[in-house]
This record gives sequence, C-alpha cells and structure tokens, in this order.
Amino acid sequence: MNRRTLLTGMLAGTSVLALPAGLLRPALGATTASQKVLSIVRRTIEVNGRAASVFGLQQADGSTGLRFRAGEAFNVLLRNETAEETIIHWHGLTPPWPSDGVPDAPLPHVAAGAERGFDFALARSGSNWMHAHTLQEQALLAAPLIIADPKDDGRDEQEVVILLHDFSFTSPEELLAGLTGKAGGAAGHPAMTMPDTAEDPMSGMDHGAMGDGMAPMGMDLNDIEYDAYLANDRTLDDPEVVAVERGGRVRLRIINGATATAFTIDLGELEGELIAVDGQGVEPVQGRRFPMTMGQRIDVRLQLPVEARSFPILALREGSEHRTGVVLRPAGADVTRIAVQGGEAGPVLDLDLEARLKAAVPMASRTPDKSFDLTLIGDMASYRWTLQALTPVIADPGDRVEVTMANASMMAHPMHLHGHHFQVVAIDGQRIAGAVRDTVLVPPMRSVTIAVDADNPGQWAFHCHHLYHMATGMMSTFGYRS
Repeated sequence: MNRRTLLTGMLAGTSVLALPAGLLRPALGATTASQKVLSIVRRTIEVNGRAASVFGLQQADGSTGLRFRAGEAFNVLLRNETAEETIIHWHGLTPPWPSDGVPDAPLPHVAAGAERGFDFALARSGSNWMHAHTLQEQALLAAPLIIADPKDDGRDEQEVVILLHDFSFTSPEELLAGLTGKAGGAAGHPAMTMPDTAEDPMSGMDHGAMGDGMAPMGMDLNDIEYDAYLANDRTLDDPEVVAVERGGRVRLRIINGATATAFTIDLGELEGELIAVDGQGVEPVQGRRFPMTMGQRIDVRLQLPVEARSFPILALREGSEHRTGVVLRPAGADVTRIAVQGGEAGPVLDLDLEARLKAAVPMASRTPDKSFDLTLIGDMASYRWTLQALTPVIADPGDRVEVTMANASMMAHPMHLHGHHFQVVAIDGQRIAGAVRDTVLVPPMRSVTIAVDADNPGQWAFHCHHLYHMATGMMSTFGYRS
C-alpha cells in the first residue's frame, strides 16, 4: 500500500457535497508580509545513540510548529522541501473543507518541491497540532499548532509545550506490512480474538467492570513494540530540561502525537489543574495523573514550589513500563537521571476522567435532528478494522447530530472528527454534559455518544486516530448534503 492510495479509497465516491471548482486548486505564489512560511523538511535526530532521519515542520528561523492568536488569520504558505509528496492536516482547527489536509478530499497531495497556500479565520484558541495524513506521520511529520487566547496576555505563567511520539527505526510501511502480514498477531503480540458478536456486537458487555483502569480480559493494548518514546524529539536518556522559576506558574500544553501509543501523564509530586482538553476549556480538575489517547491534548496548570528542586513531567506508556518526558528545572536545582523504564506499567486508559469532565462553555441544549449508530469492529488476527453503520452519517447544514460509537472489538479506538468540535453527551447510554473535544477514546465493549452541530459543510474524515487502524479501514466520513 503506497502513500497515495492510503486513506483515499475510503473517502472516494462518498461525497454528496459539490464544491466550486475554484476551491479545489491550491493557492501558489510569492509570500506576503503577513504570511508565515512553513516548510516540510527532512532532518536528523539522535535516538538511542543512533542517527535517525525523520521529517519536520519548521519555519524559516528553524523553529518547530506554528503559533497564532485567536482572531488572527491562518495565513500560511506550506512548502514541501522533501523528495516525497505529502499532505498536512491541521488537527483541532475548523478550516473550510478544501484546507483540511486529507489526500484527495478534496485536494491532492502537495508534490515534492511544491507549495500550497492557506488563509482562513482562527476563531478559537487552543492547544492543537498538525501532522501528515499519511504513514509519514510515523516518521515524525508532526508539530505543535498553538492558538493563544488574548485574554491570557496578562497572566503570569510560563508556557511549556510537549509533543509526545512513538518512534521506530523500521519504516512505517514495514510496520504496517508486519501488522497485516502475520496471521496471529503483530510485533510479537498474540492474536486477540473477538467474541461471537454477529447478532449483537455489544451483547453481554459488563460496563461496570471496565472503569477501574484495568484491562478487560482479552484486551490488546499495544500492537507495536517501538524502539523509543519521545518528548519533543528526545528520550529520557537525554531529556529536554526546561528552565522555570522557583515558585512560578507553568501551563503545560501536552500533545499526544504518537501513532499507536496511549499515555498517562504523571506529574509526580506536583498537583496539577486540568483546564482544557483538545484545546477546549473544561471546569478545572485537580490531579497528578491524566490519561491521553492518540490525537488528544491536555492543558495543565502547575504552581511550582519555591524550593530549588527539579520536577519530571512523565508520560507513562499504557500497559508497559516504558516512559518518556521532560524535566522542569528551577535555577540551582540538580537534574537526576531518569530511567526510560519505570517500576510499574502505565495505567490502562478508561473513561473515568471522561465521565467527570464538564465543558467550560458547553454546547447549547438541543434535541438532535439526526442520530446515527457506528459499530467499531476488527481483530488482531486479521488486522482489519472498520466502522459499520446502518446508514451513512450525512447531515443537513444547521442540524444537531448525535453519533453513538459502540466498540465491539478488543482494542481501544481514539475516534477523531475533522472540521468540528463535539460534546461528549453519553457514556454507555448514561447521559452526561461532558467535555467539548475533537478526539474521544472508545474502550473495548464500551459506547460513547457525541453531539455535533453541522456548521462546516464538507465531506469530513471521521476515523480512529491509531494510524494503523485507520490505514486498514477504520475510517469513514461525516458528510453534508449539497
């Protein structure tokens, strides 16, 4: 499977929305004074003492990623300075559909040596990110995309952005071939067979037994054993050390950019205040550990002690002793070595925190105009994953839409909707007034219902954010009628 065919076949032929021909042409030309130039580059980093060739998204001054203020225009010229075609998705933003960044939906890849312009309004602040919507995402073609809130201008706090990733010296094409080519599992993991769910894929589930952070019997947590886990391109053998003030306030913006790895953020002895998920505010939640599935972001506010001590911020790999992270270091503090493997496995992600989250600005209460059911199915033995629906998810502009996602497989699926934000309104059928997000975890034998306002016409990708689940079929669309 090559990069061009990946992810396009599942979108082809399903569009019911006609777009003016002029919108389907990339904007090319010279830069303007207000335009930011973002280059797709090849670069070399060191991982486990070895040189690794990876991708990058850099501005002219060498800085990684992009930063704007809410209310500004996303006026960006994307230049592909590599020898490979690719395309970039602005994860968390709500651009017009032609600017979304999915291959041939509707625009083609950005060819090697080519460029494409983007110009749309940025209405919301938040911690977002950008990444290739191809297998190149595995090769670190990703970067932070922060939209600052002008209301925070007078706030006395330091911002620390952390991009997490899983890394392999093996090419993503070989990783995918290994997953799909081994009858009986991948990467040394045994196959996990699904229960017989032909008549009712959700029959017999015991929701109450799965909310304690323990893996349900037969659940498969990780299907790839990576060579390293990175925080801002570095392992704990040589972590990024961030200078901070004693007794200062810090806002962590943490992005799980891993392709197939969920983490729990461990603040150690620090007590944090969770203030946003997926760039959207929530009523503050106090804690020292916060789960993050692939594609999600969290904002955590810290009040540091006045002592001259360093504070590791760790990301614990789900179901494994592997970990990564950065170190916050006040002036005069020592930094001690932290092993890349801890003494305990990272917690299994569940929906306990999700059930407690409440949006700071919830969606207006409204009866849905349309409701849809999606069943998430697949298994490790065949390594084929898909979304089943009785009817396609198609909305009319202005609709309030509810989608219930029921996971009948034995792997968790982080479900991401492009071009919109949604509110989590039910877990296992129990109504809640949850967080506003763009990516939500659906664990095995659980269901999550989201509410979406159909206010951004297009044929939007709706998929699992586990890269290899998406690549093997777990991708659909949230479409609009013309």
